[in-house]
Amino acid sequence: MKSNYKKLGEFIRPISVRNIDESVGLLLGLSVQKKFISSIANTIGTDMRTYKIIVKNQFAYIADTSRRGDKIGIALLENYDRAIISQAYDIFEVIDTQQLSPEYLMMWFRRPEFDRYARFKSHGSVRELFSWEDLCETELPVPSIEKQLEIVAEYNTLQNRISLNKQLINTLEATAQAIYKQWFVDFEFPDQNGLPYKSNGGEMIDSPLGEIPKGWEVQTIGDMAEIKAGGDRPKTFSENKTDKCPIPIYSNGVTNNGLYGYTDKHNYPKNTITISARGTIGFSVLRNEDFDAIVRLLVLIPKFSNSVIYLWQNIKKIEFDNSGSVQNQLTIPQVSVLSIIMPEREVLKKYQPLLMLVYQKINIYLTENQKLVEFQSLLLSRLSTLI
Repeated sequence: MKSNYKKLGEFIRPISVRNIDESVGLLLGLSVQKKFISSIANTIGTDMRTYKIIVKNQFAYIADTSRRGDKIGIALLENYDRAIISQAYDIFEVIDTQQLSPEYLMMWFRRPEFDRYARFKSHGSVRELFSWEDLCETELPVPSIEKQLEIVAEYNTLQNRISLNKQLINTLEATAQAIYKQWFVDFEFPDQNGLPYKSNGGEMIDSPLGEIPKGWEVQTIGDMAEIKAGGDRPKTFSENKTDKCPIPIYSNGVTNNGLYGYTDKHNYPKNTITISARGTIGFSVLRNEDFDAIVRLLVLIPKFSNSVIYLWQNIKKIEFDNSGSVQNQLTIPQVSVLSIIMPEREVLKKYQPLLMLVYQKINIYLTENQKLVEFQSLLLSRLSTLI
């Protein structure tokens, strides 16, 4: 053991309290993000008296690490006073919070190094288990409680800013959706006199997609955009952004909007749309910078520049049918034949700048959150060197 490390078993104890009188009804589970979430389990006919009660500032973890990916299922209950969880979870608490802060301990559990350690220590012939004894043998630095709380406060400052930014992003997204609905669902876009079109006598005509304003058309996505498939990974490649490789490469992942790495030149311009062709089929992103794309990603380059945001908003609403391919793959022909309403260009010329301002603000908050998450990761990595 490192001289400045202590075994966790000195600071924690197991807890096992059953919901005998069924006084607690809130059922929670654990997510891979190490957070408590509302359970979606079917509990009809289940004896809830056998479930375990967990209270605020207690931990729950599941010893079975088989088929659970790279992260260990463990979390601190912070947002509820009491809840119940499955009997499969083990519950424990810090014995003396004046010696070890539960929030500081949870920071330690969030470290990738802890996940690797726990997976390495897991054992068993049928199921791999990270047992209570293994958890108690875990070593970690335990500085003064004052230092722990200082570290926690720094981490929470970052987390609070991330949460605030997410709220602002959600508000802006709601604003964008409201404007879209007003213009292209209710057809109350500003007419030539600046008045809402439909409610002020704007002429409507029939179309294969229902009633639309006169002068508008129904077109396919292939009519509105050139569709290309991502290529192979560039020969010049870096996992991190460098002076030599400043151009982002995107793939079909959802995490970090599919960022795969970086290269030295782009094949696709900004104000272009990407669609995931495998994995999370149909996941689409509006790219606001020059980039490259690799396999499993489709790239849509709008033929009319002022249509990009409108086209992207329509694509996000499409529920792509994956059943037609044994490989669960979205293809260029499948996307190109999909029909959407095409407004008059003059309408899109007014709409694009309005929505561009909204999405520019969203991108500012997204970029800031990426930096804040990096700072959080850096802070977690430094925990082992704090004393």
